[in-house]
Amino acid sequence: RRHPESVCNLSPEFTTTRMFSALRTLPLRARPIARTFATTPRVFAGHKAAALLGEGAKPGEVPTDENQATGLERLELLGKMEGVDVFDMNPLEMTRMGTLQDPIKIYSLAAERHVGCTGYPADSHDTIWLTVTHAKKNHRCPECGCVYTLDFHGDPHAHEHH
Repeated sequence: RRHPESVCNLSPEFTTTRMFSALRTLPLRARPIARTFATTPRVFAGHKAAALLGEGAKPGEVPTDENQATGLERLELLGKMEGVDVFDMNPLEMTRMGTLQDPIKIYSLAAERHVGCTGYPADSHDTIWLTVTHAKKNHRCPECGCVYTLDFHGDPHAHEHH
């Protein structure tokens, strides 16, 4: 039996080496791989990688933006290559004041969109951010009274948490 002080005097490298060698001698148990049913057909169907993942650079090359961009950055980059502004960041053309009878329509594929109202005529007050939703018909700016409504073109049955 060892004395407790001798355990404290062992070097960390020695204890780590002994621990790993002891682990290697343990028998390995065969266990099934847990996989959801949704991924199993996709794995066996032979599909390619998702379009929003770049293929990466070849070994020895410096990667370009097209090679390494992923997710929303890649979506925006591919859209620019096709000549499409995927995020539609252009300002609204305010040629009139939105009223309850004739509100300013905000095109959207999502169930909600954020709109920055600067008043009519433009820049007549500080930017006030409004959340225009599909659930509520009209949204009024508390400063100037301009009314906005969502012109929804998305899937009404889609989940909003994507």
